[in-house]
Order: sequence, then structure tokens, then C-alpha cells
Amino acid sequence: MPSSCKIQTAITHGLFLLAIAMGISFKVNAQTCSGSLGDPIISESYGQSKTPGKALPQGITTLTYSATNCPGEGSYSIASSFDAADCHPDTWHSVPADHTGDFNGQMMIINAGNGENTYYRQTMTGLCPNTVYQFSGYLLNLNKPSADGTQPDIKFSVESSDENTELTSGVTGPLDTHAAPQWYYFSIYYTAPANKTEIVVRISNNSAAAGANTNAFIIDDIAFRACGRFVQAGFDKPDGSISKNICDGGGSKIHFKATVSDDSDLTYQWQVNEGDGWQEIPNSDTKDFIMDAPAKGKNYRYRLGVAKIEQFASVNCRVYSQELTLKVIPSSVISPIPAQQFCEGTRLSITANGGATFVWSGPNLPPTTINPLVIDNVNLANAGTYTVKPGPDGGCTVGSVQFEVNVLPKVSGSISDGVTICIGGHTQLNASGGISYKWTPSTGLDRDDIANPVAGPLQTTTYSVSISNGGCEDVKSVQVTVNQNVTADAGGNKTIFEGESVMLNGQAGGDGITGITWTPATGLDDPSSLTPVASPLESTTYTMHVSSLACGIATSSVFVKVFKKIVIPNTFSPNGDGINDTWNVDALSDYPDASVLVFDRYGKRIFESKGYGKPWNGTYNGSLLPEGAYYYIIDLKNNTQKRSGWVFIVR
Repeated sequence: MPSSCKIQTAITHGLFLLAIAMGISFKVNAQTCSGSLGDPIISESYGQSKTPGKALPQGITTLTYSATNCPGEGSYSIASSFDAADCHPDTWHSVPADHTGDFNGQMMIINAGNGENTYYRQTMTGLCPNTVYQFSGYLLNLNKPSADGTQPDIKFSVESSDENTELTSGVTGPLDTHAAPQWYYFSIYYTAPANKTEIVVRISNNSAAAGANTNAFIIDDIAFRACGRFVQAGFDKPDGSISKNICDGGGSKIHFKATVSDDSDLTYQWQVNEGDGWQEIPNSDTKDFIMDAPAKGKNYRYRLGVAKIEQFASVNCRVYSQELTLKVIPSSVISPIPAQQFCEGTRLSITANGGATFVWSGPNLPPTTINPLVIDNVNLANAGTYTVKPGPDGGCTVGSVQFEVNVLPKVSGSISDGVTICIGGHTQLNASGGISYKWTPSTGLDRDDIANPVAGPLQTTTYSVSISNGGCEDVKSVQVTVNQNVTADAGGNKTIFEGESVMLNGQAGGDGITGITWTPATGLDDPSSLTPVASPLESTTYTMHVSSLACGIATSSVFVKVFKKIVIPNTFSPNGDGINDTWNVDALSDYPDASVLVFDRYGKRIFESKGYGKPWNGTYNGSLLPEGAYYYIIDLKNNTQKRSGWVFIVR
């Protein structure tokens, strides 16, 4: 057995510590490589996807593919997680992610059952003679401690290409159960003889019998790779740092150093990975290698590949050192800062760019690393020359910047008091304390760029003025209150009959109204009311006077027409005695448009008059009418109700 590989319970190059940190255990008697490992010649990680994976290619496994989350006995499924709620929740664990903790990484979920099942099989070709290889995988027992039955017992083996001869093997033994799911790492090694470059690797069932749904487990990240001599590399010395930060553009050199446990008959090759795969570095075939630092700011990974001279051409024969990480930080220059100007009493705030940390200095300013630089309530003593340079943790920032800060005296402006005007009126505003002025809004101003504009807004407006001394400003405000002019409306004309009353419907508008007066007061119950009750004895024109504090007086008039009261007699005696010979309707002569109609008891019109200029004498067509009752209708034609009734002729 080569001294570089032995049966042990740990993986070298930090894999053991990494596995413990990830909760991965190692099966006792697992065969692991004590030297360095090569890139996987075969690698089965089952892909990455949240959706269920497809069936494996023909010949990989003897199990039956299941597209469900709960494979039956003798079946498997491919998935990124396993939820036991869908599949034997009392006896199986739920597993949220693969062994790396990747929630998208898929794995093979196996319900093995009984029989000589093959879980994984692959043919290997192109092996290097007299080279040790490691065959490994990650395993997780799905069974909870409460589950009865046989635990998974899994065999890793290497067979001849015709699959008739087992060349080496190792078994896990029954996997332990745990209260929570736990991954195991298991591996064996195989030394390829000089005359055998093709083999078959297999992972299969080693359990003699199993209860229903108990021989269940998950397998992930199967790998077969070269195991060679121990290669240790670092920056500047073999056991030096495996990571390094440098600034770009500095013309520096990078020194890689490595040591190998047995360096006879070996070939070396340094490789770099800039994110797009490993590439060989020209003229880097020594353990100690010096190169110019990359000029481009990014992350670089390096490693040293090692193999026997005659086998180096085959990547299947190589092993590699641990990766070395070089971070090239772009160099930066502090951006220029133009001259700054601030007003006394305001907040100074200046931001530096182009670096990671900065140191500021200036007049009356102790060195400080804050960014942005802030000085509250700046004063005239803060004016002068300021300097900003890279801070102690500035990384690759270079250079320094100087700039001037000018502090202008503050402005103390003043403005005239608020004023009230009537709509259509004007007032002059006055501001002082600066050399230039700007008023807003400009609506209603004759000018907005002088100290004393004339204002005539149509509605109440607050004007603000920016008072400037050429660099600083003060803002003052004043309100111009606009009172609306008073209005008066006495309402529509009224008509009443003598002895009646009517309410006048006055309305007043505007701001600052101080009083209302009606003239004449004759016949009014309250001459100071908007709606007095009028009871004039004769037709009268009333005028409403509305007065305001600042905007004058408005008037409006209403005419109240007083009609004489109509008295209609119900009898008269046209007998020629000179007493009550006519139907004399008092005051009817005041209604020149009035219509008077009289009808006999049969509805025949016997009298008609407009205006009633001459009273009816009880005749029809010059003939005396007989004694009796006659029906009348009187329409005054003044939008009042018609009068009607009976009048008696007495002979």
C-alpha cells in the first residue's frame, strides 16, 4: 500500500474541519486520502433545480425511477429536498437541502428494500498506472431512531471492467440513526496497476434483509479522483497565507511557494481561475513561482498541479494543492473637490469620493475620518483651506486633495407688516437688509425683483421675499388680506293691498360688514334687519344701505306697490231715487286694467267693463233688469285672486 494513502477517519486539507462545521460525520474504517486530491474524474451531484429531477441514464442504477416525493421499495427519486409529511412521517426524516446546504442542489432519495440493488454504477477509463484513486460519497440515513427494521448498509467497490472480479471494496456498516438527519462521508481507495486502465465503480446494497420502508437513505456528490502526494502551497512560503490582497497598478510581484511530501520524478504546473475555469499559466512549472501581479482588479484563484513526469499529460493522474486566493483591489484617486461656499449659520457638508476611508483637516478642525465632513452652524472662522487624504484603512486610495471653503456673513432681512385692502385696491410692500430681492408668488405684484413692489392681489395672498447679499439669503413673509367689496340686493318688487304686510328679502355680501339700514323707515318693523316686514299705507320705494369697515357702502332698492282695498257691495236699488242707484265698487277705479263681468242666473253675460270707469246701473242693452240675484267675476289684472259672488238688484 503506498504510504501516501491509508485507512483513516479524516479527510486532509481542511475537509475534516469543514465537514464537522457542516454536521457531516465519517464512518469508521472509511478509507480516505492522506495526500492531495485531483479534480473528480467522475462526479455525480444530480444537478441543481427546484423541480424534481429526471430518471438517471440506463445502466447507472438497478432501482426503479419514481417521479413522486415518496419512492416505493426498490425505487428512487431525484429532488432538492425531501418532505416526510408526504412519505412515512412517523419513521422518516425531512431533509430540506443537500449535504452542502444548497436548497437548489439535488440528491438521490432511495427506498432500497431487499436484494442486491446497485445504487450507482459507472465505467472508468484512462486510469494512470500505479496511481491511487479515491472513491467517495455523502450518505444520510432517512430512518428515525423510532423506526423498526434494518438500517442502510452500503458497499463501495471497484471491479474489473468485465465486472467479474472485485478489486477492492469497503462497507459503511449499518448507518447510525439520529434524532435529526445527519450526513455521513464515506470513501475507499484503489491503486491502479500498471496493466489495468479501465474499471467499474459501484455503490450497492450490503443489507441482508430489510423491513418495509426502513432501508431508506439519501446519497449525494459521488466522486472518483486521483489521490497523490501531499502538496502544500502558500503565498511567500509553503505554509504561508492562502489569501492575499494587493493594489492594482503597483508593479508588485506575487511569489508562490509549495512543498511536496515526495518530490522525486514529478512535474509541476501552476493554474489560475478567473471565474471561467482553470487555465495553465505559461512558464510556471516549478514549486517556487514568481509572477507580475495582475493589473486588472478582480479575484483570482491559483493552485499547483502535480503528477509523475510520464503521467502529467493526463488530468486523471494529477493532484492539486489547496487553492490560493488573490484579490486585486482597484487603485483609486480621491476625486477633486471644487471650492465650496456656505452661509454663516448653515450646515457645512462635503463628501469625498474615490477611496475607502479619508482624513480631513482644515481651519479650527482637528483631523477627523468622518465622511462626509459635517460642521453644523458654520461660522466665519471655518473659512480657509481644507485637505482630505487617504485614511489609515484607505486600501488602495492614493493622493490628497486641497480645496477652499468660503463662509459668507448671514443676512438679517426685514419686511413690512401685513395689510388689508379691498378688492381692486393696492398697497406697497417693503423689504430691507439685502442687495437683491425676489418675491413669490409674483401674481398681483407690479414687479417681483425690487425691495418695495406694489401689490394688488384679487384674493388674500402670502408673499415671501428672498433677501440676498450676493451669496446668502434670508426669507421673510407678509400677508396681504383682500376684503371682498360689499354688495346689496333689496330683492324683487312687492305688491300688497292696503292694510297688508310683506317681508323684504334683502341680501348682503362682502367682508367686514358693519351695518345694514333701510330708508325710509316708515312702515318697517326693523330698519336694520336684512329682512324687515313692510306695512306701508301707500306705494313706497325702500332702499337698503350696506356699509363695511374698509370697503365702502352699497345700496339697492325695492318698490312696494300698495293697492287700495276693494269693497264690493252685495246689493243696489236702481229705482231712480238718486240713492244707491248704481253698483258702486269702491277703489275699483284705481285698477284701470280690471275686468268686470256680470251674468244672470242662466249664465248669460249681461254686463262687461274694463277699468270700471262707469258703475253698472242694473240694465242690459238699455233695458231694466228684473229684481233678483246676479253672479259677478272681478279680475284686477294684478296677479291677485279673482273676486266672485252675488249681487242683488232691488226694485
